[in-house]
Amino acid sequence: MKISKLKQRLQKNRAMTTISLRIPEDVVNDLKEIAPRLGFSGYQPLIRAYVGQGLRSDLERLNQHSKLSHLVKSLRKHGVKDEVIASAMAEINDSSKAA
Repeated sequence: MKISKLKQRLQKNRAMTTISLRIPEDVVNDLKEIAPRLGFSGYQPLIRAYVGQGLRSDLERLNQHSKLSHLVKSLRKHGVKDEVIASAMAEINDSSKAA
């Protein structure tokens, strides 16, 4: 995530919007129970933290996927064979699983 976007996300006075979200009662009860134990003032800030955490993770993963796609296209353009690219991708996948 770009630094400017991250700084904007960390501002406390960002504009908020109200949404309606259906969540099972037992999940809400669990959120209410653990929120103060994790240092949150209530379950809604905890939900926002969970959503933000998942969103940042997905944005980073998708951004990396986009960069990887551009790299693969560039390698093909420069004559690197698909077998070599596939082998390198397999190595990356294997090393990320081991980590």
